[in-house]
Amino acid sequence: MKIADSRIKPTFELEAAEHQLGFRPIAGVDEAGRGPWAGPVVAAAVILDPDKIPANIDDSKALDEESRAYLFNRIMKVAIVGVGVAEVDRIDRDNILAATLWAMAQAIGQLANAPKLVLVDGNKAPRVAMTTRTIIKGDAKCLSIAAASIIAKVTRDRIMVQMARDYPGYGFERHKGYGTPEHQAAINKLGVSPLHRRSFKPVQLALGLGALV
Repeated sequence: MKIADSRIKPTFELEAAEHQLGFRPIAGVDEAGRGPWAGPVVAAAVILDPDKIPANIDDSKALDEESRAYLFNRIMKVAIVGVGVAEVDRIDRDNILAATLWAMAQAIGQLANAPKLVLVDGNKAPRVAMTTRTIIKGDAKCLSIAAASIIAKVTRDRIMVQMARDYPGYGFERHKGYGTPEHQAAINKLGVSPLHRRSFKPVQLALGLGALV
């Protein structure tokens, strides 16, 4: 496993302190896919068991693909996990932020046990019945959020690999819908697919140039 080690790693200290105050269980929430030109935004909620926390959990951005896949399997075996997926039509209809918050609420609602406290990466929290707290760069500070970042990232990447089979030629299995030169070249050649977010400016520009697939 290749893991970045030149910085402070997320810890369980915040969750442990909140447990002492009576907030238990605690769910960490994060998303993957706010920035891409194509595909859904995926959110995950994770409740870690303090006695069964997998080693080497980290911000998904600091892990390579192999490490994320390994930790995904470990987290799924020992934690309570919920996932929410906001599809492209919702993103285009409601905007990416609203769609992300909706996916987060869905993920929390999928948890087998309702948390008493939800720790959310970023500065915006979904509207849910339980107490929520936002943490800027929470995926780099808080183990529960870091675990959620791994679940969300791996889940979304796997969705995009599947979508690459349905929409061949775009390279979704490689760039996962992000705005890379390869992706731009594919749009220029093939046009805009149903998987593309029409509310995003690069896609809007492409729609003015090419035919709809």
